[in-house]
Amino acid sequence: MDFSRRDFLKKAGATALAATAFTDLFAEPAAKKLWFDISLAEWSLHKALFAKKLTNLDFPELAKKEFGISIVEYVNQFFKDKAEDKTYLAELLKRAKDNGVTNNLIMIDGEGGLGELDAAVRNKAVENHYKWVEAAKYLGCKTIRVNAFGKGSDEEVAKAAIDGLGKLGEFASKTGINVIVENHGGSSSNGKWLSGVMKQVNMKNVGTLPDFGNFCIKRSSTGCEESYDRYLGTQELMPFAKGVSAKTYDFDEKGNCIETDYAKILKVVKASGFKGIAGIEYEGSKLSEYDGIKATKALLERVGPTV
Repeated sequence: MDFSRRDFLKKAGATALAATAFTDLFAEPAAKKLWFDISLAEWSLHKALFAKKLTNLDFPELAKKEFGISIVEYVNQFFKDKAEDKTYLAELLKRAKDNGVTNNLIMIDGEGGLGELDAAVRNKAVENHYKWVEAAKYLGCKTIRVNAFGKGSDEEVAKAAIDGLGKLGEFASKTGINVIVENHGGSSSNGKWLSGVMKQVNMKNVGTLPDFGNFCIKRSSTGCEESYDRYLGTQELMPFAKGVSAKTYDFDEKGNCIETDYAKILKVVKASGFKGIAGIEYEGSKLSEYDGIKATKALLERVGPTV
């Protein structure tokens, strides 16, 4: 039986449509878009960096090519003497740009506590951070992460931290850089305490970096003696958050983080209206650093769209 060209095209089109519909039944569903961006915190690679298997200059390219991550968070310990070295900073910036990587943050340690009770010691700590504010600006970062620790009662350290953070925040505001405090042990790991400090500082460019795993207030040789509820603490810190730290240690056979219920904690983050950057910070020992980073990224990408 002969068919006209029109009949042939009509039947061929119907056949193709049916085939497409059949194939779609078994196709993988399209990945849902995340409501936050993912960055890589350099501390996730601290073992390799301390062992000199990597350098800070290698970090941007590695983040992009090995892990498919285009936003990075540096740790000043790995270029401690380079804060004012424009030749070095220019090379680091070039490597980031060459790999399509955005520099977002520098985590600052070893420059003194902004909550020290002695005014001279505290002011020196504030001034020690100036060079990192300027380095962050040069590198195109938006933020530096600082420590608000000091020795004294919670009330005394809070008063000192309000002063220290306020002074540093004022300096940083001139360059458009944010100053954020991570829950990083001691008083700062108490969500109520740190959120109270933020309320008193009351500056747009001073905020928090809630770390999902850093809620140990008091440690001993045997481990954490006193801890703060991580879900409550995260909820208290989110109104001031300019990022979150997606901390992981160990995973179960299904790829879930053992220490933190990511569905529960990401619900807390999302409920705050947050749409910023979640920085992967793997600190486990059972998986290699590379595998731990990949497992954390997979967890965020799997759980994130479901909350």
